[in-house]
Amino acid sequence: MTDFSQFHFSQKLTQWYEIHKRDLPWRNTTNPYYIWLSEIILQQTRVVQGMPYYYKFVEAFPTVFDLAAADEAEVLRLWQGLGYYSRARNLHKTAKMVVDEYDGVFPDSYQELLKLKGVGSYTAAAIASFSYNEPVAVLDGNVYRVLSRVFGIETDIASNEAKKVYSEYAQALLPTNNANTHNQAIMEFGAMQCTPGTPSDCMFCIFANECVAHAQGRQAVLPIKSKKVKVKERFFHYFLLEQNEKFVMRKRVGRDVWEGMYDFYLLEPSESSQLDDLLEQDHWLKEVISNAVILNESGNFTHVLTHQKIQTKFWHIRVNADFSLNLPENHAFYNLSEVDDLPKSTLVNNYLTQESKILA
Repeated sequence: MTDFSQFHFSQKLTQWYEIHKRDLPWRNTTNPYYIWLSEIILQQTRVVQGMPYYYKFVEAFPTVFDLAAADEAEVLRLWQGLGYYSRARNLHKTAKMVVDEYDGVFPDSYQELLKLKGVGSYTAAAIASFSYNEPVAVLDGNVYRVLSRVFGIETDIASNEAKKVYSEYAQALLPTNNANTHNQAIMEFGAMQCTPGTPSDCMFCIFANECVAHAQGRQAVLPIKSKKVKVKERFFHYFLLEQNEKFVMRKRVGRDVWEGMYDFYLLEPSESSQLDDLLEQDHWLKEVISNAVILNESGNFTHVLTHQKIQTKFWHIRVNADFSLNLPENHAFYNLSEVDDLPKSTLVNNYLTQESKILA
């Protein structure tokens, strides 16, 4: 570490924070339930996108007991549009765990918090320091960036040793009596001042005289991250089957995207395919369509997830009223109001509200 004392670093950082910090609702409380909610919502999510969801969850479930007592479908419905739906399922499971095993009181230490479902080292450190001022350093993308640039750390943040190296720096800089403010400050500094790419006002940064990256003109290089995310391309053909003013919806099961959410009858070929080719592979659907009218074939929808790119086409099929439609497993009929209430992926919801206008 450079000749840069813990006191000097933290003092500069917290002074900057008191002047520039954003007024965010979870910063105005030490209630671990609200802090935990905010941290789970903000994983992989920008503050401006996550804020409305935080308010929705606090209003719908003001205590951990309320969240634990809710149906999973209700939780997923509120989460709709935020993505990474495993977070919502873990949120619900953790609420039940806190109620059943901790009598509704969140653990008050970093080590105990790690035992909760969906709570990793960062989230546990955030709750422990923000709620209980436990001196344990947080380590997220913002913190990696600040530490790497200020101290010139060249350890690849995607490498196996990165967490150990950066954790040692972060912990060494953490004042034991002011962990709450320091942790908030370093994350806020990374989000607002020491931003990705090449920050625009390094010259006026509080660490301009100490920052290694600034001195060497390496802001765009640090932190080093070598691994690239491999993106899998998938091809979805959704069939919205309608009969007698009711719609066939399927609950997604198994360990795949949008588990627990609802969508339509789905065919997923290994490559882009035409309808005739698809029907040759699915005799049930072929028979259904022979007793139906194709109302609409959508354009192509491209939905991008972290590790997947999903190319999608939707088919709206009106099945003859007198045809006996025997539905596959996990499929059922729903009226329009019920379809609206079901938790659905952003992809499906966008089709229903924008393309087909069914829920418009």
